[in-house]
Amino acid sequence: MKQGAQGSGDTGVPDLRDGARVPRQTRAQDVDRRRESRSAVQRSSVRGQILDALRHALVAGDLKPGEVYSAPALGERFGVSATPVREAMQQLTLEGAVEVVPNRGFRVAVRGARELAELAEVRALIEVPVMMRLARTVPAERWAELRPLAEETARAATSGCPATYAESDRAFHRAVLGLSGNEQLVQIAEDLHRRAQWPLVGGPVRQGRADLVADAAEHTALLDALIAEDLATVRALVGEHFAGAV
Repeated sequence: MKQGAQGSGDTGVPDLRDGARVPRQTRAQDVDRRRESRSAVQRSSVRGQILDALRHALVAGDLKPGEVYSAPALGERFGVSATPVREAMQQLTLEGAVEVVPNRGFRVAVRGARELAELAEVRALIEVPVMMRLARTVPAERWAELRPLAEETARAATSGCPATYAESDRAFHRAVLGLSGNEQLVQIAEDLHRRAQWPLVGGPVRQGRADLVADAAEHTALLDALIAEDLATVRALVGEHFAGAV
């Protein structure tokens, strides 16, 4: 028995059943790791919230194309330090929404109608074939489950706020493409869709509530056609929807 106990001790693992205690230094290291983990989660949460707020401000036109914004000034605006703002802006830099201006901050990208048309063309090349394939394979009851999302886009459109509508619009398209089961497709389409929603120089793409309401109505009409298995109408509606995004 003594030999067995000695062999167990050779592993270097304390035998807590015999009343051995974890060294104080080890306990302190565990506490530090837990604190660091909580801090990383909180920091990530703040960065995510600021990223969402900045994206909303971009679509709403609160951040003007061509204007330079510093991280400290934006941090004061949102009630946070400059660090999560810089991290969020770095993500927006990767997305092409802003560009770094050394020693000054970040300049909102200046976009023209040609870029928007190119984005609409690429989105159509990706999404239209997928939607037509889904129209032939997805049962009507699955399309009916998306009705609340289409109705939400209609409610968001009546607000007249481009940023509010943009979020619901992406949610609807994300749900439709999600039926393909291709997560990479959904992510790529989401990125293109988000880029297409940034405002042009001189004002937002859709000028008023009526344009938003008309766009949202196409979602409802599309679902009606999909549920009815009316492929000709689906093709026409999908084509019109992306043409209207130009």
